[in-house]
Amino acid sequence: MKGEEDSMIHKKLFIPGPVEVTEDILKTLSTPMIGHRSPEYSALQESATKKLQQLMYTQNPIILSASSGTGLMEMAVRCTTTKRAIVFSMGVFGNRWFQIAQGNDVPADKHEVEWGQPITPDIVEQYLSTGKYDVATVTHNETTTGVMNNLEELAPVFKKYPDVVWCTDTVSSLAGVKIEVDKLGIDVCVSSSQKALGLPPGLSLASVSEKARNKAAQVKARGYYFDMLLLLKYIEERKFQYPSTPTIPHIFALDYQMDKILKEGLDNRFDRHEKLAGLVQNWARKYFKMFANEKYASKTVTCIENTKGFSVKELNAELGKRGYMISNGYGTLKEKTFRIAHMADMQEKDIQELLSEIDDILKLS
Repeated sequence: MKGEEDSMIHKKLFIPGPVEVTEDILKTLSTPMIGHRSPEYSALQESATKKLQQLMYTQNPIILSASSGTGLMEMAVRCTTTKRAIVFSMGVFGNRWFQIAQGNDVPADKHEVEWGQPITPDIVEQYLSTGKYDVATVTHNETTTGVMNNLEELAPVFKKYPDVVWCTDTVSSLAGVKIEVDKLGIDVCVSSSQKALGLPPGLSLASVSEKARNKAAQVKARGYYFDMLLLLKYIEERKFQYPSTPTIPHIFALDYQMDKILKEGLDNRFDRHEKLAGLVQNWARKYFKMFANEKYASKTVTCIENTKGFSVKELNAELGKRGYMISNGYGTLKEKTFRIAHMADMQEKDIQELLSEIDDILKLS
């Protein structure tokens, strides 16, 4: 039947995750299994970790978790808050930090800015200066709105408050932009596989500072699966292993992909993401309007105002017939905006092809 045939067409993904995964990575995922308590597995995790440390510009240990990024966000808040957390939110995924705190009975407050706007140093100063908080969370890149916070602007404020653990969600930015974890002073930097890293969903990672580890030692109820200290213990005492069964195929693929990323060159990769963002955003300005404050426009996903009032759902259906997929607006922004991701292993020709198809469907040129 025609409907079934249409559903079987592979749609190249230009959504904020999961992203398009290259054939060689898909093949690497089918590498024959090894024992997760074997020296071979320890060597694999160590190899992937050392390459991630280069990507993250950190000497901190890196936890790999068989979960989405939300799992290690939960680890960060639950394991380091002894007094109260402040959540700085600029969209749905910023709000998720607050929901995690509530779900774990962690005392927390939330400051949510107008969607489309960033978190500013003044906002952070306003809360940390009270002395009420020992943990602060920031979303680096909010895929709901296409806003990317400027971590370099925020870092000096956090450095004024050395007793505060700074947790950052870089799920949709790591490997797309330069994030110098140690230089910035980020204590727990969380990311996951299915965004700019260019892997399938199912693996998350987090770098953990000595400050965060010391705070975790003061927290009694850290849970089990996301117990920061248990996870670090297995890395150090068991020589790069994992308390439960790890997602071995993902780690094979991560190690392979990190070789590709380092071969491309980190600066080259970051420059490519910036160039692709420029292509999409110039197109958005020409025909529509950017939703984000343009000074803080994301380098990995662009949120575009639907100023022409067309059906985003119908546009995506037609794109699907042609082998492409973009994202509708999220939550209250559905049909009011649409989103185009430009991350991971996307190239200029991929973006040009997509924009040409949208131009044709909407008769833009």
